[in-house]
Amino acid sequence: MQEKTVQLETNSHPRTLDTVITQRIIESPDHKISFAEYMELALYHPLYGYYASSSTQIGAAGDFFTSCHLGADFGELLAKQFAQMWELLQHPSPFTLVEMGAGQGLLAVDILTALQRNFPDCFACLTYVIVERSPTLIQAQQHQLRQFLAAGTLIDWCDFADLPSSITGCWFSNELIDALPVHQVVLDAGQLKEVYVSVNQQNSQTQFVEVIGDLSTPKLAEYFDFVGIDLQLPLYADGYRTEVNLAALDWMTTVAAHLQRGYVLTIDYGYPSDRYYHPNRLGTLQCYFQHQHHSDPYRHVGQQDITAHVDFTALVKQGELSGLNSVGYTKQALFLMALGLGDRLTALGQSPATEARSIQEILRHRDALHNLINPLGLGDFGVLIQSKGVESTVPLIGLMGEIANTQKN
Repeated sequence: MQEKTVQLETNSHPRTLDTVITQRIIESPDHKISFAEYMELALYHPLYGYYASSSTQIGAAGDFFTSCHLGADFGELLAKQFAQMWELLQHPSPFTLVEMGAGQGLLAVDILTALQRNFPDCFACLTYVIVERSPTLIQAQQHQLRQFLAAGTLIDWCDFADLPSSITGCWFSNELIDALPVHQVVLDAGQLKEVYVSVNQQNSQTQFVEVIGDLSTPKLAEYFDFVGIDLQLPLYADGYRTEVNLAALDWMTTVAAHLQRGYVLTIDYGYPSDRYYHPNRLGTLQCYFQHQHHSDPYRHVGQQDITAHVDFTALVKQGELSGLNSVGYTKQALFLMALGLGDRLTALGQSPATEARSIQEILRHRDALHNLINPLGLGDFGVLIQSKGVESTVPLIGLMGEIANTQKN
């Protein structure tokens, strides 16, 4: 282990998670853990992790918000895409939608409501499965979905360790992969090294420190060969630092293995590998605390979200190795416009409303729709669709915008 450390003070509260992580470090070989293990504990410790805490705030007043917090439109447009998938799969029953990481359950409510109202035949065949590891979020989801549960809608919950097998339908996620634990690596004297987390205990104060050491697994070096990135090129200067999401590869392998026939839909912020690992981009790790973002994962431990962008090239390649076909990749703005968001904007602009409250609601709704397609925000999110065992050659509605854009250029 090289004697190269970066000291980072912590001001987390409560101290309980600090103690858990410190104990894990002390009990580990060389008194250090990978950053991936640190991030796993900070986000997913069953008692004190960020997503396990009852104080976790998601939404307009919380640490961050997602597309579904802007209203029902996002879920309604997704429902239109799911209904077409059901048709292209020749109306299977059951048709299973598996939402991975469902947050507070808002998106599930919007999707189910839209399917029940607009696509009743599809809804009648539907089984909805939520993959969630946080008991706190499961409770929130069940509360949101209580009317569907009371009506007998087939909704089930499971953990990643107990996924449903051989489903026909669609596995989908919205801002899930960015929250999977990542390894951090750095070029040190021309060699690829890994960032570890250790502790420095002085004057009854615990400080997490970063330590540079040898790679914890050869998979980290193999990853760059896998996605076609050569870190030995002179363009990559000493000190170049970035992330590797090995968990995303495992996730893709697992999802593909549990899909018999249908689709995988992944929506998240990220880039293809050549943009993700551009020599001038020194990593993408971000933390979110009370709608403020910064790059220090050692503050507010257990009370802030920690994310890294998604390498979509890796998901495509791992999917292909796992038996998935790449149907298409587009941006959220094009995806939602193809599904009818533009028509919704047009309808709002033609509203005959004259009463002040109605006009204010129209303006709020219009702003929400614009936020979903904002090229500097949610509209720039990547949308990746993969398939398995799908014989139809009919294009998916959500990818028609990308097809038109490609033909135009």
